[in-house]
Amino acid sequence: MTNNSEYFNANKATWNDKVKVHAESDMYAMEAFKSGKTSLMKYELNALGDVTGKTLLHLQCHFGQDTLSWSRLGVKSTGVDLSDAGIKLAQELNTELELNAEFVCCNVLDTSKHVQGVFDIVYTSYGVIGWLSDLKPWGKMIAEKLKKGGVFYMVEFHPIVWMFDYLDNKPIMKYGYMQDEVIYEEYEGTYANQESKMVTKEYGWNHGLSEVINALIEAGLKIEYLNEHNESPYNVLPELQETQSGMYTTKDKLYPLIFEIKATKI
Repeated sequence: MTNNSEYFNANKATWNDKVKVHAESDMYAMEAFKSGKTSLMKYELNALGDVTGKTLLHLQCHFGQDTLSWSRLGVKSTGVDLSDAGIKLAQELNTELELNAEFVCCNVLDTSKHVQGVFDIVYTSYGVIGWLSDLKPWGKMIAEKLKKGGVFYMVEFHPIVWMFDYLDNKPIMKYGYMQDEVIYEEYEGTYANQESKMVTKEYGWNHGLSEVINALIEAGLKIEYLNEHNESPYNVLPELQETQSGMYTTKDKLYPLIFEIKATKI
């Protein structure tokens, strides 16, 4: 798309603005995190198991809480993000917590140009691929950064979730499951603090599961599994109901809220 740089620049500005709002939000629970609380959820922890001594590349890391949580588990981790404000805060947290993570500011599709070496694990999670217009270069980059036999793992909101417009009180199905056209949204607040007066301006794209899977297969990865779940660890959509296990579901559970993929570089 000819306007991708314009879209990415607008998104970068928005994510730079989000950093301060999110760092002070209840959702990101910064003081609890600094005191040792992990930001990782059960899906990624169960999927990757014992990671002691491994190297991990975290794509689209925001201000690095997951990257640093992996470091606490004995990983040599590297985080990449588009937002320079996010990377700056991540580096400050790394120093304050005396961890050994590294952080690089770049467009995730340019990771191979900015991050040296290959990794045992490439990881990405929750609200990431919707910022990318084309997943083929994303899949290619993931394969480039994995060691032979290395593991790619992602957990992400389900594409059905992105078919709805949530800006009014009741979600309305508005966008295509597989939609090439860019989606522009402008609204007050963010997912982590809906009361914030920050104006969010963002461009995104919808990707069906086949597009995600095929981008990874075409890049040379072997899909180990695709799982779909009707619950989310985050209460980021209207009218979700909390379960006894601390997850969130829609009232009727008619569609999945997240999916996870694990793949291996052959």
